[in-house]
Amino acid sequence: MEKFPVVLIDQDKRTTVEVPVSEEVPLTLEVNGKELATLLATPKHLKNLVTGFLFTSGFIREAAQVKDIHIDQERWKAEITAEGEGFADDLVFKRIYTSGCGRGVIFYNPLDLLNRMKIVSDFQVKSESVRGMMKAFQKQSEEHQLTRGIHSAALASRDKLMIFRDDIGRHNAIDKVIGEALYSHIEFVDKILFTSGRISSEILSKVLRCRMPVIAAIGAPTNQAVKLARQAELTIAGLVRGSKMFVYSGEERLF
Repeated sequence: MEKFPVVLIDQDKRTTVEVPVSEEVPLTLEVNGKELATLLATPKHLKNLVTGFLFTSGFIREAAQVKDIHIDQERWKAEITAEGEGFADDLVFKRIYTSGCGRGVIFYNPLDLLNRMKIVSDFQVKSESVRGMMKAFQKQSEEHQLTRGIHSAALASRDKLMIFRDDIGRHNAIDKVIGEALYSHIEFVDKILFTSGRISSEILSKVLRCRMPVIAAIGAPTNQAVKLARQAELTIAGLVRGSKMFVYSGEERLF
């Protein structure tokens, strides 16, 4: 975080105060010597971000395929050595710019997953537990408390938060969580993803790619996310606030 002097206007009174502001850097991903994408991100847990992004974009199937990641903080470049057949030149023409913060980018259409991936799982969780974890989730980020300029994501079991990450973009925060889970060899099939933002189709597709059965959000889903979740039989709990939540799909997993 960086601090700036700003003018605070409170009714008719003006004062100069110093406030912390979340940091943003343009991180260029260079895989096997070829530039892949530039992500606008918070400069923390960047190796998690790189690995999670490569996984949710379909370039790798496991963290072991990433042999080395060097973060050059002078040029803000991630120099990546990775194994995989997905790093084709023609992918530059398949980029989809997302609705996320910082004009995120993915390399496939989330709707392409509709007919290929369904969540077959008997996972269930108490709605009371989801609400309780969401309350804990909202208090987890010190940077958000200071700046109000950050998104958060977390991976959880049925009753506790396991991995928590922050970023200026909700896509990045999710990729950081997924990247850390891959490195830690944590299974996704009985986990819940928490996010501080809305659930768009590309956010839903990241969860679907991990085979996670439930996503819970402070925000609401889009219509495409709801359609994708219902066809994939994935559970969306949106607008999880206080004692309420709206379950848009897969309500049988919440009791």
